[in-house]
Amino acid sequence: MIYHQLGQVPHKRHTQFRKPDGSLYSEELFGAEGFSGSSSLLYHIHPPTTVSRVEPGAEIVIKPWKEGLLRHHHILGGKIPAGGDPVTGRTVLLYNNDVQLSLCRPTEPMPWFYRNGEHDELLFIHEGEGVLESVFGALPFGPFDYLVIPRGTTYRLVFHTTENRMLALDSTGPIGIPKRYLSKLGQFMENSPFCERDIRRPEMPLTIDERGEYEVRIRKQGRYHHYFFPHHPFDVVGWDGYLYPYAFNMKDFEPITGRVHQPPPVHQTFDAPNYVVCSFCPRKYDYHPLAIPAPYNHSNVDSDEVLYYVEGQFMSRKGVDLASLTHHPGGIPHGPHPGTVEKSIGKEATEEYAVMVDTFHPLHLTEAARDLDDGHYPYSWIDHA
Repeated sequence: MIYHQLGQVPHKRHTQFRKPDGSLYSEELFGAEGFSGSSSLLYHIHPPTTVSRVEPGAEIVIKPWKEGLLRHHHILGGKIPAGGDPVTGRTVLLYNNDVQLSLCRPTEPMPWFYRNGEHDELLFIHEGEGVLESVFGALPFGPFDYLVIPRGTTYRLVFHTTENRMLALDSTGPIGIPKRYLSKLGQFMENSPFCERDIRRPEMPLTIDERGEYEVRIRKQGRYHHYFFPHHPFDVVGWDGYLYPYAFNMKDFEPITGRVHQPPPVHQTFDAPNYVVCSFCPRKYDYHPLAIPAPYNHSNVDSDEVLYYVEGQFMSRKGVDLASLTHHPGGIPHGPHPGTVEKSIGKEATEEYAVMVDTFHPLHLTEAARDLDDGHYPYSWIDHA
């Protein structure tokens, strides 16, 4: 990512850095891929290893829907009930070994802190605003923001609104920027649909030096583990490096268009092992005189496609509502609904917003997805006109 520094750090890494009373600050390397990947150095008032109590938490259970049928699905995500906190209130709807897709409409605060020890996280804030508080500082967020949170980050999601909705991806592998957007040195290239100026980083260290009992819930090995510390976890006076949470707003994505219909990779926003994330945003339609703006029928030979509908009327779909998800599995074709191809001809632009997740290993649906499934969707391509 981009080098960033907040607060106080010593001139040289791994050297003495002392508090006003003469004692040493506690240095922590927060790094990926052992010691060979991206990392940050944080300087704590108290050692981050000081734990007063450890207790086992609940096991994380995902109940698969064993439908035993290859077909398209329309999951009515808008009907997910409101409730719970931003972490344990998530409802997993689709998953495989690479990623879990969840929806959440949190109404309760997080009185504890969270550290996902087995997944990087990508949160899409559909509705609501607040602050992502972490050991790296404060990161305000609002509607249409993507929040990228590296695994191992101690954080708390604080909503300031009552109507909140988000899509959450728990990723087995790291979530990054597509390599084709970056130079050899990691700078965004001129042909990238967004750049460094669009990336929002933590604004200031929180530096809370308080004693008491503070709970951090750590997700690891398929369950939660409750760690209790005698000091506030946000006791960092400064940090620098390349590994930290950041925000990117979907509305800052600049669509790539052409004379004829462009394939979905032009909408790619993030890259992760065995899946990609794309942003469909308002854009001018294709400008060839005989162009057909609606997408052509296509078969996902080696991937599953999930679309999360955010705002506007998606020009190739009928009967899809706010916060719905469509799942088009590999092995069978899908395409525009009847009438939408002809209707798209001559249109100059679209105002749609959607998040697309394409996985290169099959996705499984959960029992929660079954309860929200529109069983008629596989037959929605029949023209009854």
